[in-house]
Amino acid sequence: MPALVHDHPWKVAPREAIAIQKRLAAFVEPRPLPAPPQHIAGVDVSVRGDRVQTAIVVLALPGFEVMDQVIHRDEVAFPYVPGLLSFREMPAILPALDQLQVWPDVFMTDSHGLAHPRRFGLACHLGVMLGRPAFGVAKSRLTGCFAMPEPQKGATSPLMDKEEHIGAVVRTRANVLPVYVSIGQHITLGEAVALTLACAPRYKIPEPTRLAHRLSKNGTL
Repeated sequence: MPALVHDHPWKVAPREAIAIQKRLAAFVEPRPLPAPPQHIAGVDVSVRGDRVQTAIVVLALPGFEVMDQVIHRDEVAFPYVPGLLSFREMPAILPALDQLQVWPDVFMTDSHGLAHPRRFGLACHLGVMLGRPAFGVAKSRLTGCFAMPEPQKGATSPLMDKEEHIGAVVRTRANVLPVYVSIGQHITLGEAVALTLACAPRYKIPEPTRLAHRLSKNGTL
């Protein structure tokens, strides 16, 4: 794994964790990808009791061939606190990244990025710490308001928090509930939405995070 651009302690009180989020949120930078990504990684974390299991699956684009897959098991390092998911999951994600043999061009997380009360969800935390492109595709809304997009696949609507555009609500399958896409770091929202749709040829959940979720739950693809 490349050296972290930003680092900080993980065993902190919730108040300090919030302060860290607010400080690092200033480093979130939306910008276009330098080139079309050739490899994308899905990141998913499963928690069972006091144990956590992280799975990362690296896929080639556009065919979704599995290029790499890793699992890391550890103890839960942080209690469940709404809005502080990254402090619960990132300590298990970072060691998993060390195992990767194929480094992706962009990360897709099963979480939010900018669509977070402090504009610093797990996708932002991962992208800012690594200095690499990342975005979140979540199954449920954490914050913001939206109008339900049209029922056809590919329909979108803006996710807004007052006057701030924090993400997109994306229909990855016709007549199926949408997903919530937001940037993490070094990617535009338009690119994140396009990648989400390109990676969802059959299922509601895009292939990178769908396979990572299966690996984190079952230990196998």
